[in-house]
Amino acid sequence: MTGRAYYLTTLGEWNHHAERFANSHWVAADPAAPLTNASDILVLVEGDESVHLALEQHPSFEPLPHPLSNRPVSERIAAKLAAHGVAPGSTTFDLAEAIARAHPLLRHRIF
Repeated sequence: MTGRAYYLTTLGEWNHHAERFANSHWVAADPAAPLTNASDILVLVEGDESVHLALEQHPSFEPLPHPLSNRPVSERIAAKLAAHGVAPGSTTFDLAEAIARAHPLLRHRIF
């Protein structure tokens, strides 16, 4: 069984771990900046529990709160994604709605 979760990481780290994911989509945190391996990205990862446990413990992957919780994302994440309209105090659901303007597959969905 797989689950989906959002993380802030870098393009290089995503490339390093992507083969373990059942599926994933990402968007550059700053769409105006040149994209390099050090660029911050927001990624939606679909994977089994072992994948998510490993990412949550990995120092280069910052997990976001569950999209249906009322917990806001960290100030650091909100600042990194401000170019997409993410404001301080936004929840992961709010963030996903804002990011979906650039990449519709990052919108939170329940099947």
